[in-house]
Amino acid sequence: MIRRQWGGGLGGRTGNGLVLSHGGGQYTYYGHLSVYRVGLNATVAAGRRIGDMGATGNVTGPHLHFEVHSGGLGGTVDPVSFMAGRGVDLGGGWSRIDPGARGRRVAAIQYLMTQRGYGLTADGYYGPVSAGAVKRFQAARGLVADGQVGPATWPHLVYTLRQGHAGHHVRALQTVLDKHGAGLVADGGFGSVTASAVRAYQSVNRLVVDGVAGAVTWRALVG
Repeated sequence: MIRRQWGGGLGGRTGNGLVLSHGGGQYTYYGHLSVYRVGLNATVAAGRRIGDMGATGNVTGPHLHFEVHSGGLGGTVDPVSFMAGRGVDLGGGWSRIDPGARGRRVAAIQYLMTQRGYGLTADGYYGPVSAGAVKRFQAARGLVADGQVGPATWPHLVYTLRQGHAGHHVRALQTVLDKHGAGLVADGGFGSVTASAVRAYQSVNRLVVDGVAGAVTWRALVG
């Protein structure tokens, strides 16, 4: 989709801001930016980098202020439904993995399930055996036992990991770090190399750089 951009903030409270016109009276607003990557009144396409997250305006730390407006800049609408209609999930940031899926996120789920005592093979295929184990895990945790690993299930499945930990949960972490190009060996040992990879990932993704893989880091890794 082609969009038009011009500068401006909302009364100064969100600092440096951009407004994109999507046509038909629909606009999206991006505030607290540290850098503009496009010029005033530029035409941009979907996927174009328009700015960098920052801490300008009335803010306690770096983040993005995002709003969706319809019928002009005065009427805000729910951004979750707006973005969902464009294939973007804002429902907590966790991915949704359904039976039949394949890939490293599935292997990470299998490692995490093994750490929790379900003894799965980390083959990267989310078939009937893995889905059945997840359903039992969900039922035991009082969750909807639908076999989908999504925003309700991931927080119960992941561990907070730091240097010195060892086990299948660390293999899960190393696997999803490798999905993002870390080049680790999934040996299950959270040593200095894995800690450096976690810090590097956190730095690139504007997370707190502490080398600890907690819920926020996991959510970014598997999203």
